[in-house]
Amino acid sequence: MKEAVDINCDMGEAFGRWRIGDAHDEELIALISSANIATGFHAGDPNLMDETVRMAAAHGVGVGAHPGYNDLQGFGRRKINGTSREIVNDLVYQVGALREFARRHGVPVQHVKPHGALYMELAANADLSQIFIQYMRTVAPNMFVFCMDGSATCLAAEEAGQPVVREFYADRDYGDMGWIVFTRDAGRPDPKAIARKVVRACTEGVVRTVNGADIPIAFDSICFHSDTLGALDIVRHMREALIAEGIRVAPVSQILNSDAARRSHEQA
Repeated sequence: MKEAVDINCDMGEAFGRWRIGDAHDEELIALISSANIATGFHAGDPNLMDETVRMAAAHGVGVGAHPGYNDLQGFGRRKINGTSREIVNDLVYQVGALREFARRHGVPVQHVKPHGALYMELAANADLSQIFIQYMRTVAPNMFVFCMDGSATCLAAEEAGQPVVREFYADRDYGDMGWIVFTRDAGRPDPKAIARKVVRACTEGVVRTVNGADIPIAFDSICFHSDTLGALDIVRHMREALIAEGIRVAPVSQILNSDAARRSHEQA
């Protein structure tokens, strides 16, 4: 059973005057511990990035870059073809932009989490994941990479020594292989059912798949999406259920550093 867990959410996913979803980042930010901030290609713009980093810093929320395919029209949930070099250079460009806003507000970039179809492509593409992780090893060897357990991204990071954070998806269904079932529209899920699913994953370490099987699931952070309808109710129910089970919500950097310190003390 977990004593503490991180809750991460995609944020800053608007563009200019256009908004998506029915929740406001100003309400969500106080209820999460890590923010994946859109970096302009699938959503987000300079003003939104600045404001979202400012809010995260003010609430003590871990700041993460959330780069996606160059696909504003499709919200980054369509695959865009390109060479591995072109795709990773798009990642470099976006992460660099967010790092500058983080510097402006005096906070570190805690993690990088690719978005949508790019996240799923990296999860399945070993060559692309290795190039992405080589970039991270060069410029940010201590920065977390958020990914699914067992994905090509996770394997490449672990092999190279890059810190990883494995995610559990609260508002997505799971297949029998332990990966999420990718969707472009999650609809309006039941927040109470999501809370039960999250608590079960934290206390029993299992999740029920779309085929009715219970499979083991390993994770360090719980993800939900700000564009999922009812996102505010989802995170409120999750937090209340976790706290009722005695599970603390904290930024993943605090949880994993504490775990590492405890293991070091036990080995001494």
